[in-house]
Amino acid sequence: MGTSADAAVPAPPHFREDAPAYEYRHVVGFEETNLVGNVYYANHVRWQGRVREMFLRDRAPEVLEALAGGLALVTTRVSCEYFAELAAFDEVVVRMRLAAIVQNRVAMRFEYWRRRPEGEVLAARGEQEVACMRREGGALVPTPVPAALREALRPYG
Repeated sequence: MGTSADAAVPAPPHFREDAPAYEYRHVVGFEETNLVGNVYYANHVRWQGRVREMFLRDRAPEVLEALAGGLALVTTRVSCEYFAELAAFDEVVVRMRLAAIVQNRVAMRFEYWRRRPEGEVLAARGEQEVACMRREGGALVPTPVPAALREALRPYG
């Protein structure tokens, strides 16, 4: 925070910068890097999915049960902006915050921080939106955001 990269990506008006974040810590492996030695860009999006899964496991296990019963969380939009390279064995802290809940959709913001002994550097920032759907017959139909998910996300937005 306080870098030119921060100024380049304004938060939407409904996003609280001071909201606490759900954190996921990750150590980059060689399999996540390219020939040049930096993290392949698609891994940032993969980590968004991992953070979302761990959030459900840790904060909303009822939603995991609902997924087995026909609920679907369908990713409708994903983005990532890159500010600094990451490499093998970098420790990355991915912080997720709620950006918005509108109708059957949940938008989340992600920050990727490279952690070093001298401090953290913002490496990337992303966003993801999911639609809550229910499997009925062979179709997916919109369904409200489950109460358990709303409650679990409330502190983070």
